[in-house]
Amino acid sequence: MNSETAPIVVIGTGLAGYNLVKEVRKLAPQQPVLMITTDDGRNYSKPMLSTGFGKNKSADELAMASAADMAEQLNIVIRTNTRVTGIDAAAHKVFIGEEPVAYSKLVLAWGAEAVSPRVEGDAGELIFSINDLQDYARFRDAAAGRKKVLIMGAGLIGAEYANDMASGGFDIDVVAPCEHLLPSLLPAEAAQAVQTGLEGLGVRFHLGPLVTRIVRDGDGVLATLSNGETIAADIVVSAIGLRPRLDLAVKAGLQVGHGVQVNRLLQTSEADIYALGDCAEIEGRVLLYVLPLMASARALAKTLCGTATEVSFGVMPVTVKTPVVPVVVSPPAAGAAGSWQAEVDGVDVQAEFRNENGELLGYALTGARVMNKVALNKELPAVMP
Repeated sequence: MNSETAPIVVIGTGLAGYNLVKEVRKLAPQQPVLMITTDDGRNYSKPMLSTGFGKNKSADELAMASAADMAEQLNIVIRTNTRVTGIDAAAHKVFIGEEPVAYSKLVLAWGAEAVSPRVEGDAGELIFSINDLQDYARFRDAAAGRKKVLIMGAGLIGAEYANDMASGGFDIDVVAPCEHLLPSLLPAEAAQAVQTGLEGLGVRFHLGPLVTRIVRDGDGVLATLSNGETIAADIVVSAIGLRPRLDLAVKAGLQVGHGVQVNRLLQTSEADIYALGDCAEIEGRVLLYVLPLMASARALAKTLCGTATEVSFGVMPVTVKTPVVPVVVSPPAAGAAGSWQAEVDGVDVQAEFRNENGELLGYALTGARVMNKVALNKELPAVMP
């Protein structure tokens, strides 16, 4: 098999991989496609992982289809529980151990990995990151019969899990070395509204210190913070952040920065290798959200099927799943000149980021104010026209 007759190979069966292949199928029903994944290949929506406890959903109930179902539905081959160990761009091959697999085009859709916490202690087996469906299943099993959860991290993942697990009956402490919740997304006024709502569910916040040590304490753990405070818990969730997976790309000689660097065609530094989703850095931006992923899948499918199509991103607000206080935010671009102005009415906050000319560059809405997003979206510039 030469590279011209070889299949399109997609590494990863998350939202990025499956949505790309669905778009390819609309354009090229018979195009050979091989997907390779390290997990079981079930189709699920990753954002739904932080709704499972509140809805009392098991991992199986969050899954929408098995790998076998997806292979039949999309007329593709899926290799599950399989790890790609190398990429030879010149030969148009990926390697699974010693086995070479030829590709015509290669797409990296392997996502981001959870940042591992650096803490001392002997309780590592009771510290969980929840980054995929199998992680979620392992944590649910481990959390069965337990009540008190320590969440490390107060960003998007930490805030969503605090809401979800508190709604699911858990007793929650959140520890994070930041001044307020969601520091990369929200101004202080909007963040305080979310914190107030979560505190109403019984969540306790310890903002400022780090967790430095976690040791076994009976059947649970005892966490020590950098300010000397201690917190007893039954189990720990690490939600301190995600970073694009880069190891294989680096080994293959692809250009990387914060993510795998791609141009507007989502093409890497190698002509027939592409990347999208959480692992891709597009003109300096790593966009870890669903809306840019969907736009990328539509554009890249056209490119893979013979019509070179640059990706563009319009206004792409982020919905934070904290139903106790709904949040929609469109953060200003990094380094944008301007300032936040906020109107606050309890947990209903409308914060607007405007430049010196009064032009709207970002917003954050909480509570009842989320209904104003449509009007504000009309004022915002596109993320990447």
